[in-house]
Amino acid sequence: MSWLVCIMSVMTDKPDPLPALRAICLAFPEATERVSHGEPTWFVREKKTFVTYANNHHDDRVAFWCAAPPGAQEELVAEDPERFFRPPYVGHRGWLGVYVDVEVDWAEIAEIVDQAYRLIAPKRLVAELDARGA
Repeated sequence: MSWLVCIMSVMTDKPDPLPALRAICLAFPEATERVSHGEPTWFVREKKTFVTYANNHHDDRVAFWCAAPPGAQEELVAEDPERFFRPPYVGHRGWLGVYVDVEVDWAEIAEIVDQAYRLIAPKRLVAELDARGA
């Protein structure tokens, strides 16, 4: 994950979390961004969503929603409900909500996004990511 460390070190001084999240998401092979449902959303090969930004989505909070491994949502929400939550619309599929309007550990965010990407991306792109030394 060393390629993300450079991005994170540049972005951590910014008060707006969107640029840091954007930099992390777009560093993945064939990741793209476009607005979906009114929010910045990141896709693999412009098709499958792996992260969606949520700026004040009916709750006056800033967060993102992402794919998560089985059981991760329940574990993280139980462990720290001030930082993690079950997002609307996709929470029933195990997706994880992560608040970014609190103190953020960008290394942890990068790991969470990395897991989300690996769950959604085809094997060839995951292999390409691994070849980069991530």
